[in-house]
Parts: sequence; C-alpha cells; structure tokens
Amino acid sequence: MTTQEPKQATGVQEWLLSDSPTNALQARAQRFYISWLTFRVNPVAMMGLMIVGFLVLIAIFAPWLTGGEGIEQNLSNRLKAPDGEHWFGTDELGRDIYDRIIWGSRVTLYIVFLVSIIVMPIGLLIGTIAGYMGGWVDTVLMRITDIFLAFPRLILALAFVSALGPGLENAIIAIAVTTWSPYARLARAEALTVRNSEYILAAEIQGASTLRIVVGHVVPMCLPSIIVRLTLDMAGIILTAAGLGFLGLGAQPPLPEWGVMIATGRDFLLDQWWISTIPGFAILIASMGFNLLGDGLRDVLDPRAGNDG
Repeated sequence: MTTQEPKQATGVQEWLLSDSPTNALQARAQRFYISWLTFRVNPVAMMGLMIVGFLVLIAIFAPWLTGGEGIEQNLSNRLKAPDGEHWFGTDELGRDIYDRIIWGSRVTLYIVFLVSIIVMPIGLLIGTIAGYMGGWVDTVLMRITDIFLAFPRLILALAFVSALGPGLENAIIAIAVTTWSPYARLARAEALTVRNSEYILAAEIQGASTLRIVVGHVVPMCLPSIIVRLTLDMAGIILTAAGLGFLGLGAQPPLPEWGVMIATGRDFLLDQWWISTIPGFAILIASMGFNLLGDGLRDVLDPRAGNDG
C-alpha cells in the first residue's frame, strides 16, 4: 500500500512563502500571494471575480463578439422576439439588443472606472488629512462631508446633472461629486486609529513633513478599507448611472447604455418584454458581480477579520 506524498513547492512558491523575505519586493509579493490563497478558497468571491472578469472580457472583445455597434437601425426587423438570428431580439428601431448589451458593457465599465479614479483619491485624501490633523481642519472638512452625506445620492446627482446638462460625462461628474463623502468618513476613522501609532510617532520625531506622513504612512493603512468600500459601491454607481440614463439625464441615445435601453423599452413592456427586461437583467448581473467581489475582498483585506480555521 502506497501513501500519497505531499506536493513539493516550486521555486517560485518557496520564494513567495519564505519565512524571511530579503527585500521589500519579496514581502509585498508574499502579502499578495497569501491574500490570493485566502481569496480563491471563497466560492462566493470567486463567483464575483468571474462575473466581473467576464464583463471586462466582453467589453474588450465587443467588436469581435457582435455584428455591429448596436446603433444601426433596421426598421424591417423592429420588435422581433429572440430567435436564432437575434439572440436577445430587437428594439423599436430594429437594433439588435444583443449587440447593444455587449457594447453597453463598455459604457458601464467606463462609468465605473472614471468615477472610481475620481472619488477614491478625493475621499482618501480628505479623510486622512482630517483624521491625522484633527482640530479645526478636521471640523471644517467633516462638516463639508456631512453636507454631501445629508442628501440622497440619486437626488443630489439629479441636481448636479440638471445644472450641468444631460450627457455621459456630466453624469460621471455628478456621480463622483455625490459619492466621495463616505470614503472620506471611512478614511478619517481609519486615520484616527493609526495617527498615534509608534511608527507614526517615529516618523514625526525624524522630522517627516505632514504630507509625507499622510501619503507615505497613513494612506497605505486606510487603502484596503477604501478599496473594499469602493468595490461594494460599484453596484450603486451602476444603478445611479442607469437611473440617470433612464430619466434622460445620463448617456444619450443612440448610445447603448443599459438604463437608456430600459427607458426606451418601457412603452413596449407588456408585449415586447425583452427590450427592457434583458438590459435590466444585465444591470442585475453586473451589480451582483461587484457585490460578491467586494464581499470577498473584505474578507481578505480587512485586518480585523480573523481566520476561523
């Protein structure tokens, strides 16, 4: 009777799992690899990663997955039910809904990406400065943050878009302006817990400037929580963008944005259900994917989450 021998670690694995990293690069690589090992055993998180990855892939390969950009009208094919030629049917102008869904994924990721690179640095910088500095700086910055937190996000976004005018770029600006405040609050709470840490005091004694301490020491400690919150909020960003598009204040026709598609199909909902239902289902799947991914990242990146076994 033979016993199965344990798998031997490869040279790369030994380097990643070494008990004594020799440099900062190896330490960072070890941290990333261990986080990945924790992440991949979570089936819910992996499902979210696969959904988001699939969304990214279809957005990248949209020209090869579709027969057009989803804006070409063909009135002879209008309001056709899903079949072998048009998998998701056609809309009131004869446009293929499958093509519009695929190209709409690009619009959705474009919105999510731009909003993310705007709100995360703003919220992170304001929150860490307020938490580290304290005093009147903290009071002023947090009262400004409270003003934005006091209004429902969609209502405030509607107000900004109404002032800026309808359009995709203006909708992105409006969503970003109304989304940064929770990140500032979260970053401030994290900064308050680390500002009296020994390594912060050591940096102060060495004469490091406030900006260097905030950027080099406080921000890295706040970043994991911000990333998790941002990933979980991406579903809300998608829904807000779709809501603005549905109301005619976001992306404008003929751009294949999912909220606009739902709005144009509501007049045909009873008889031609696929026109609004399929883009609504796409919003549901994309939002669920980001939520599941954010939940998995929270388990990996939250320093207070312990391992139960």
